[in-house]
Formats: sequence, C-alpha cells, structure tokens
Amino acid sequence: MAIHPIEYRYGTPEMKSIWETENKLQRKLDVESALAQAEGKLGIIPQEVADEIAAKANTKYVKLERVDEIEAQTKHDIAALVKAIGEVCDNDAGEYVHFGATSNDVVDSSNSLLLNDSIEVLKEKVERLTKIMLDLTKENIDKVCIGRTHGQHALPTTYGMKFGIWADELHRQYERLENAQKNVCVAMMDGAVGTTAALGEDGWKIHKEVANILGLPAATITNQVVQRDNHVEFISTLANIASTLDKIALEIRSLQRTELMELGEYFDPEKQVGSSTMPHKMNPITAERICGVARIVKSFVNAALDNNPLWHERDLTNSSCERIMFPESCILTDYILSLTIKLMSNLVFYDENIERNLNLTNGLIMAERLMAELTRSGMGKQTAYGIVRRNAIKANKEGGLLGELILEEEDVQKYLTPEDVEKIMNPHTYIGSSKTIINELLEQSKEWFK
Repeated sequence: MAIHPIEYRYGTPEMKSIWETENKLQRKLDVESALAQAEGKLGIIPQEVADEIAAKANTKYVKLERVDEIEAQTKHDIAALVKAIGEVCDNDAGEYVHFGATSNDVVDSSNSLLLNDSIEVLKEKVERLTKIMLDLTKENIDKVCIGRTHGQHALPTTYGMKFGIWADELHRQYERLENAQKNVCVAMMDGAVGTTAALGEDGWKIHKEVANILGLPAATITNQVVQRDNHVEFISTLANIASTLDKIALEIRSLQRTELMELGEYFDPEKQVGSSTMPHKMNPITAERICGVARIVKSFVNAALDNNPLWHERDLTNSSCERIMFPESCILTDYILSLTIKLMSNLVFYDENIERNLNLTNGLIMAERLMAELTRSGMGKQTAYGIVRRNAIKANKEGGLLGELILEEEDVQKYLTPEDVEKIMNPHTYIGSSKTIINELLEQSKEWFK
C-alpha cells in the first residue's frame, strides 16, 4: 500500500528511477566492482578474483530480496551487501569483496553516483525552462504592462522584462547546480578514518583508481565521510532553485486573480474541474502546487546544515536523515521544474486586462515622468515633485485625470504645452531602456549553454 505522495502523486519517472531501491543497490555494487577492479589492477587481489567480483556485482546476480533478508539479521546494510555478493561469486572470490574498505566508502561513493545522475536530469530541465523564458522574453518585449511595488501600481514595465529577469535567474541557478555537482559528486575509498591504512602503501592509489573507474573526481581528503559542507551546498542549491520556481508561480497566481487577470495557466474547459461546489472556478492549481512543494524542498536546508557537524571522524546521525533528504529533495525539485515547464509553456494572456490595468489609475503612474519632464524643461526638481504630488493626491481622491489637473497649474503652463502633456501621459512610451536591456540579455544568452 502506497503511503508517501511521491509513490503515487508527485515525481517524474526519470528521477524516480534513479532513486528506486534496485538502482540504489546497483550503484553500491558499482562501487564494490570498481574497488575490486582497482585492487586487481594494482595486484592487491588476484586479477581473476577481481574479474569475478566485477562480473557478479550486478542486480542480475545480487538480488535486493536477498540483501534485505541478510540485513534483517545483521542490522547492517553494507555488511549484508558484502555477504550477498560473496554468495554469488565462484570459488573463493567472495572472500575478497570489500577488502580494505569501510561501509561509508560505498555509501558516499554510490550516493555521489546517484546525485550526479540526478543533477544531470535537473540541469537539462533548468536549461529547458530557461530557454522557454527566453522565448517568452523575446515574444513579449513590446507588451507593456503595469509594474507593481509593494502591491501598488508603480510605473510601466513590459512582460519582456518580467520573463527576462526569470531567465537570467534560472541561468544563475544552472551555474550553481554545475558548481554543486563539481563539489558533491566525488568518490572516496579511504577506510575507517580516511587514512587508507588497511590498503597499505597503495591505499591512495586505490582511492584515485576507484574514482577513475566510477568516472568521478577523487575526494581531496576525508575522514570516514565526504565532508557534508558539500552536501549543504547541493541541498541549498536545490532550495534556491525551488525558491525561484516559487517566485515565478507566485507571480502567475497573483496575476491570475480575478481583479487582475492579466495572464494565467491554461484551463481545459472540457475536462478540468476547478471546484467540487463552485462550477465557475478555474483555479491556478499548477502554480499553487509548485509553491507548496517548494516549501518542502526549502525545508531540507536546516537538516543538511545539521549533518555537517559530526562527532570526531564521524557518527551516524547524518545517515538516516540523508536516506530521506537526498531522494526527496531531488525528486521534488525535478517535479516542480517539470510543472513550471508545463505552466510556462501554456500561459494564457489576457491583453485587454493588461491594458485596462495599465490605465487603471487615470494617469497616476505617469507622475514620475511628469516630474522628470518638468525638471528637464527648467523647473526645479523639488518644486516639480511637489506640484505633481499635490495633483496626484487630488486625482486619486477625486477620481480626475492627472494630465488634466496638471495643466491647470500656472507654473506648469510655463514649461509644458497640452501636446507635451498628452505625450508624457502615454504609458506605452515610458519603458526606458527596457528593449536595450532585453536585447543585451538575449545576446548574452546565446553563450549560456554551450
């Protein structure tokens, strides 16, 4: 019976397959195979023994059910793994399995393989989402809308600016993910306290050769574990990505509110139901799910931080936490990335409402421009600010047009004509350098994923 929503509701097949129990077992077997191969190459164990261990270190031979059966008796997962491999090896090859290693050599190295596979999936989706944002940026470079600060109408901006900001942020998240991958995905084969003592003078060579076989960088120095500041960086990066997706989805939700309705997620009127009791509802459920799941991903940061300080060369407090944290954080981050790709690929724009909201305040959003143009025409800046502010407050209270009220000021008439004011009050022509900014961003983006 399924219990956790990841089992039946959340997650993608590609990421779940990485963290399925049988694949996790295979990754541990890959480490044991690499150890045997390295030891065979350096003559620490007979080559035919190394070949036999490498051949049998596969779930075709080592069954998950048998490993679990042994672990139920030994109460030790890696000891159970070692015994299960030994049972399927011919002759006495099983005697050499895991020689010179400690359990966490296998655990941390196999986790690095799993995390590396997960990061490759995440990178592909961050890149795909970034490119979707860049397309939206280009398509909406001229779509002028109201910009809001503190929830209030501020100045005109464009949807190109909004999407461009998200594209730029997602690219930074991609770079953070690459950096975290470099630091967290390392192999180790260093023994009980990191000195490789059980492997003698060839211990450090074995450490590096195992990493080479696994296709990972070798950890620079360990005790019994890869130091968990690396894992803090990785989990923090996932939390940071989740915060970006949360930000994007929150904005979509806000813009889809009935009072605004500038854009929103696609709703299938033939099949989709918004409410079990209100037939009219078309709720932003995809965006809301992104925001909700993002909270779970972000919550893992404290756990990762607590896993860094361990007793002396190592204790076990990080282990149980990471069994939960690693798969859940990867699966859920991947899931909300996929949801955000779906959300942004199917956005619905309501252009009439965008224009309506742009003009909702009867010109108040052009107060800054009025002040600036009066100053450019020769009026003192502070004087201009005071005149515009006084008339803006009056327009706000009485519902008049700011452009008409400002022309009643004798001091303003000395500097601006009615034709000047008419031009000034057009919000579509007050978007500053936004096109230049966006075009530079689009040009830079050509180098992002090479």
